Order: sequence, then structure tokens, then C-alpha cells
Amino acid sequence: MAHTIQKGDTILVNYVGKYEDGEVFDSSEGSAPLKFTVGSGQIIQGFDKAVIGMSEGDKKTVTIEASEGYGEHREDHVIDMPKTQVPEGMNVQTGMQVELMDQDKNPIPAVCTAVFDEFIKLDINHPLAGKTLVFDIEILKTGLEPDQCSCCCSECDH
Repeated sequence: MAHTIQKGDTILVNYVGKYEDGEVFDSSEGSAPLKFTVGSGQIIQGFDKAVIGMSEGDKKTVTIEASEGYGEHREDHVIDMPKTQVPEGMNVQTGMQVELMDQDKNPIPAVCTAVFDEFIKLDINHPLAGKTLVFDIEILKTGLEPDQCSCCCSECDH
């Protein structure tokens, strides 16, 4: 009988992430499969929960609400930044992605949502915040060691 995935298992999956209208926003197709340890917080909560009970070779489609995905869109994560803080020569426009730094010099991605005379409006929410997501999931391997190669090639000793 096939092993059913439980919290703590390290697995390898192929996936396609879509919006509710079917538009694909991410996929492992054409790149390496996703390897993660179930329940470790490496991926969004809804995806983590969805693979529990599945087995190698299983496929399923799961719908994940924002609360178990990238969270709700938060208005307090939309900020006004004075234009005096924009680097000289940088022409910030609506829709442009910029990178801010927190007090510890960690990068914070942001999207400019509006440009005014004295300030720009920046959204630092995750781009998928507030969205219901649909994932097609296929379990490729279970029972991997967390540090085991997951490339699925024949050139490794794993």
C-alpha cells in the first residue's frame, strides 16, 4: 500500500497555480518540481494542507482562499511615500515595481499604485494577497530526506 503523506514528510510535487478565471500565475512546468517538507511553513498553508493524505502518483485540484494563501489584502500595507525620498533620476510610474528596504536593510517589494505631485502610493502587500487561488497538484515522490537531491535525473546517486 502506498504511503500517505503526513506532516513532516518531504515530498516532490508538480503544480500549476491559477486564478479563479483559469489564468496561470505560476507553474513548475518547464522547471524543477517543488520539494518541501509538509507542515514546515515553507509553502502557503492551504497547499500544505492539501497534500496531506495524498500518495505518490496522486493528482488533485484544490481551491485555496486568501486566508490560507497569501492573506487578505491589507489597506495598512498601502503607504504614501514622499517624492523627496525617491532616488534622484528615478521616474516612478503607476504599475512600476520598486524595492524598498526595512530598517534591517531587508528588501521589501512594492508596486506603485498612484503618482501625485508630492508623494507616490506604494502597495507592499504580496501580489497574490486577497486572491482565491486554484492549484493542480501532482505528487511525484514521497519519503525524501530534506537534503536529498530532488532533480529527478539519472546522474545522481540518490
